[in-house]
Amino acid sequence: MKKRVAVLISGRGSNMMALIEAAKAQDYPAEIALVVSNRPEALGLARARAEGIATAVVDHMVFGKDRQAFERALDAELQKNRIALVCLAGFMRLLTPWFVNRWSGRMLNIHPALLPQFKGLDTHRRALAAGVKEHGATVHFVSVEMDDGPIIAQQAVPVLPGDTEASLAARVLEVEHRLYPQALRMVAAGQIRPA
Repeated sequence: MKKRVAVLISGRGSNMMALIEAAKAQDYPAEIALVVSNRPEALGLARARAEGIATAVVDHMVFGKDRQAFERALDAELQKNRIALVCLAGFMRLLTPWFVNRWSGRMLNIHPALLPQFKGLDTHRRALAAGVKEHGATVHFVSVEMDDGPIIAQQAVPVLPGDTEASLAARVLEVEHRLYPQALRMVAAGQIRPA
């Protein structure tokens, strides 16, 4: 029985599309059952619908500053769709401990850096400024601390002389599109569990 997965997005959904493509394989242990966005205009919603995947919008703006009310509505959508695992894919909301603890061990995130380096935003600019020789992507279980949960998979790319934020980001994104489906496969198959 394939695990039912929801992908949470805020934008174009390029990692979402990588997960959708991977899940088309007969032997893939997860199905992308739902795509949820906190932004009604997110391009990824149309892309998911074009693939025949159910979509939902839980617009955070409706809830004002009440983050928990937003998350309760999000959680209700996930429960209604019998979701087993959640993948954050460019979901630009910090989640409260209430939501994170509710989905503990069942929620994954991809981050464009080799964690624990460069948590948060602007990872490529910060990597170039720091002069690191390697950069990359990490898939991890979501914990209460931002970009800090147990690591599931990582892959590095070299930082090349003359790299710009854009060139480095493009190489890291290629890695993300391979790494996230591999990590979800391992978690859905029960090969990796949070510590």
